[in-house]
Amino acid sequence: MKTDSTAANKIRKICVYCGSGPGSDPAYINAARELGEILAKEGIELVYGGGNVGLMGEVSRAVLAGGGKVTGIIPEFLVVRERAKGNIDHLIVTRDMHERKRKMFELADAFVALPGGIGTLEELVEQLTWAQLGRHKKPILVANIKGFWEPLCALIEHMKRIKFIRDDLDFSLLIADEVADILPRLRQAMASVEEHEKEMKEAQPHNL
Repeated sequence: MKTDSTAANKIRKICVYCGSGPGSDPAYINAARELGEILAKEGIELVYGGGNVGLMGEVSRAVLAGGGKVTGIIPEFLVVRERAKGNIDHLIVTRDMHERKRKMFELADAFVALPGGIGTLEELVEQLTWAQLGRHKKPILVANIKGFWEPLCALIEHMKRIKFIRDDLDFSLLIADEVADILPRLRQAMASVEEHEKEMKEAQPHNL
């Protein structure tokens, strides 16, 4: 698929959510490394959790090895535990997880979830919630490496079938089974997103 240059230029920074551990299958580490290599090659800055362990460490090292830029965002209490990197371009230390996630949102043009644990799931679901409630239209994608995210996708479809996710509360979750498909799908989705739709809408007061 030929990429619209305007859409391509809209994606300057991608936030990658991923595990602080390596997982049990080498495919997860390989996917993180491949994604980092692609981001560096395409000149897209990585925004991530700031750690130097697990998939986080792999994706950031691959970006840096390819000459790319990396911004890490980590809450103060995790700096030692996740071995926050000192050699990345920019390390932001936040007061807590809430500030971390908001900063990730503000800096990124799109979001990718690699395999991970509860923290990765929580970050992904919060972005989906914000999108569902109409707070922004930044693309959100799960890298379904070896079917990792299929249980979550099945749960979402189940929620739709029994009407807990109604038509007026639907959202777009992109899925890529191969790392090579991640950027093309994000760019395709970004083509219809205006710059102002990438900003978090402030809640409007209601008269009760």
